[in-house]
Amino acid sequence: MAEPTDDTSTPDQPAAARATRAKKTGAVKKAVAVKKAVVKKAAGTGKKAVAKKVAAKKSAAPKKAVSPGRAAAQQPPRPAPALSVTPRALAVPPSARALSAPVVVPDAKVALSTASVYPENTAAAFEIAGRLGYDGVEVMVWTDPVSQDIEALRRLSDYHAVPILAVHAPCLLITQRVWGTDPWTKLVRARAAAEKLGASTVVVHPPFRWQRQYARDFVQGVWQMAGETDVRFAVENMYPWRYRDREVAAYAPDWDPTTEDYRHFTVDLSHVATSRTDALAMVGRMGDRLAHVHLADGSGSAKDEHLIPGRGTQPCAELLEGLARSGFDGHVVLEVNTRRSPGPVEREADLAEALAFTRLHLAAATAAGPDAAARPATAARPATAARPGGSPR
Repeated sequence: MAEPTDDTSTPDQPAAARATRAKKTGAVKKAVAVKKAVVKKAAGTGKKAVAKKVAAKKSAAPKKAVSPGRAAAQQPPRPAPALSVTPRALAVPPSARALSAPVVVPDAKVALSTASVYPENTAAAFEIAGRLGYDGVEVMVWTDPVSQDIEALRRLSDYHAVPILAVHAPCLLITQRVWGTDPWTKLVRARAAAEKLGASTVVVHPPFRWQRQYARDFVQGVWQMAGETDVRFAVENMYPWRYRDREVAAYAPDWDPTTEDYRHFTVDLSHVATSRTDALAMVGRMGDRLAHVHLADGSGSAKDEHLIPGRGTQPCAELLEGLARSGFDGHVVLEVNTRRSPGPVEREADLAEALAFTRLHLAAATAAGPDAAARPATAARPATAARPGGSPR
């Protein structure tokens, strides 16, 4: 290949000229940028020097005396003193009616029914109760073999550090063959399970109407069993069965246990909603024999809904506040229906919401202390009845 010559008429000359001009332009731009940087730096240095001189003059000048009031005004605000809060009495806002009234939280424990996690099993209920911070569980004895096994329940309780506070006897339609078919045998086994597991309460439903002999002996039989143990047999309110415009009395002596004399009661607010009666009036009739609460909500449907508290029409909050005022020392058990939850995460969120609702409302402000407030009722408690058979309680 021939080397290029210095002939200015060669075809490569325009390209070379463009390259030269670009190189010169780049050098000029770079020089301008460097100059600007140097000027900016010099200006900044000058400003700093001036600032130092001004500060030196101010420090050398004699200080003016400041009045005590102005000096105090110049001080930063002090933080507000911390309030001393006891576990059972919290300060009430100034807007409250009773300015000096404490907020009373009763010793009642808040438990989770193992039925609340269905279709998950009994073991899952212990795990969830422990993770969410429930005080314990109520074991629903039903077709899950673990719920029928005292040793298995004890191991679950120990492993998750979740006490068993109550045992629900197997008296549902789907548990007619659990622990045998004899209803009295079921109650005997429920009592034995409660005693061995450290539970204080056995929850029992009134008999079905077709259990005629059991229904005839039920009131006196429960009295006799309760007299043989420290475990409380708390008879639960039920509801009439409805289909369209027809109503069937499925329980005997009555679906409303306050029509009979029992030593202890369980009130279930979902059942109250289904029976379409007044919850606070029923609690008033139960009086100080109310030992156990199944907390759930309902809308008055013919179906037993067991909604999350606050999602229906029942006075869940009012009941809890009344229990707090009265110093209720039984158990409040969340027995809710989570079968329609999309999955375990949503189910656990519902159970956490139910617990938060209960903790929030199981408290009340009272100026005269918890002993001065009556139970949440719209009806007076009936006079104490004689025990069946004529002997007083």
